[in-house]
Amino acid sequence: MTAISDRLFRPLVAALILFVTASAAAFGLDDVAARASSLAARPYKAAAANMPTQLRELDYDAYRDIRYRPEKALWRAEKLPFELMFFHQGRAVPESVRINVIEPSGEHAVAFDPALFDYGKNKFEPQTLSGIGFNGFRVHYAINKPGYKDEVVVFQGASYFRAVGKGQLYGLSARGLAVDTAASTGEEFPRFVEFWIERPRTSATALTIYALLDSRRVAGAYRFVLTPGVETTMQVTARLYLREAIGKLGLAPLTSMFAFGENQPGRDDYRPEVHDSDGLSIQLGDGEWIWRPLVNPRRLLVTSFGTTNPRGFGLMQRDRSPASYEDPEALYDRRPSAWIEPLGNWGAGRIELVQIPTPDETNDNIVAFWVPESLPAPGKPLDLSYKIHWQAAGTVPAGKGWVVQTRRGRGFARKADGDIQYVVDFDGPALRSLAAATDVEPVIWVDANAEVRERNLFKNPVSGAWRMTVRIKRNDAAKPVELRAYLKQQQSTLTETWSYILPAEADKP
Repeated sequence: MTAISDRLFRPLVAALILFVTASAAAFGLDDVAARASSLAARPYKAAAANMPTQLRELDYDAYRDIRYRPEKALWRAEKLPFELMFFHQGRAVPESVRINVIEPSGEHAVAFDPALFDYGKNKFEPQTLSGIGFNGFRVHYAINKPGYKDEVVVFQGASYFRAVGKGQLYGLSARGLAVDTAASTGEEFPRFVEFWIERPRTSATALTIYALLDSRRVAGAYRFVLTPGVETTMQVTARLYLREAIGKLGLAPLTSMFAFGENQPGRDDYRPEVHDSDGLSIQLGDGEWIWRPLVNPRRLLVTSFGTTNPRGFGLMQRDRSPASYEDPEALYDRRPSAWIEPLGNWGAGRIELVQIPTPDETNDNIVAFWVPESLPAPGKPLDLSYKIHWQAAGTVPAGKGWVVQTRRGRGFARKADGDIQYVVDFDGPALRSLAAATDVEPVIWVDANAEVRERNLFKNPVSGAWRMTVRIKRNDAAKPVELRAYLKQQQSTLTETWSYILPAEADKP
């Protein structure tokens, strides 16, 4: 290249970079928020039904036989680090969503085309599918090995989405918003109705996704910055507008499944445990860490933890041993934990845990979210920012021990006395360094419906963890019992707080 042509080339490249940057910056959260504000100012309009009968009547297996053609993935031909594939509208998720991409040349809608799909054994005439669309999409990026783009996040159905990190399989889900979950008036399910996805650069390690949410009583704008990896993260920025007053608004909601586990034995199932998550982890605003093991109750069970400016919460899958599940197909030991890290001050409110009865593992029955103490008036914005960490082991207290298992049951007893016993193991580097003979003691509290009959603590010579046993006598079996415990050494708190709810006897086997 001559000196003259080089002088011409460099300004041209600089101008092109400036154009691409300006085009990407031309669309942002404020644009989506303006649409959300406009929606909230008008009466809600539900999505129109647009599916042909033959598509609406497909059963589960027939719908799963409709697959996106991988070679048609968006951005594959350009060999960009991220690729998009789309889900066909169907009976499980009947509503279509509008999907746009933000390119250097501007905003462009992704048009539905039957040629993008392999219909398997289903026989459709392409012309009968005109007028339908996509009901979601998935993002692919290489996190497990170079050269192969793994499916790392899915947006599909209402405001649901789920993600994985390296070596993980899909498990629990997140949602954009929860409205009146477990309320007597019934739950409202807001829906992402439109998406905008920024075209990534050739060296991109993150992908930005915008979403417009709408429902009968609320509209909202979202920005998701997805960064896949060993721990996949999603930075979420939301601006919400209420159409009318809402009884309970659940922010940063997580949804999971707990069928049974070590703290709830007795199932006629060869598998010891079946769950996507085994506990709710919380760091309150004052710094206290709480661990609440999950249960599958006989009746709806709603509990909460009040705090100001929470430091984080999440539904965790702490048990990572395949032997705990004995399920080489479901591989529950590889399901991710999800930790919500608030960005900025959230003010006063509560972290609420909803546990719903389920007969098996086909239903998500666990929900956790943040409920603010107060909400803005209809039409006024509510801003929220947080980061979701899709993890393996999950976030645990720094410098303290944590609960690694909770077991219910007693060893040999000559005569049944109606007592209930829990065996709780605490572990972690801070505890491992303590000698077995040190002056570590359990601090145990039970509510007025029970009395502590026996307590013990010792360092397990087999596992190295500290094992606490607590045996209680419940006064009234028709009422629940709340228990709390932690380990201390003199005036130092050594562990997080084990917080357990024993449901009323009629509620639990």
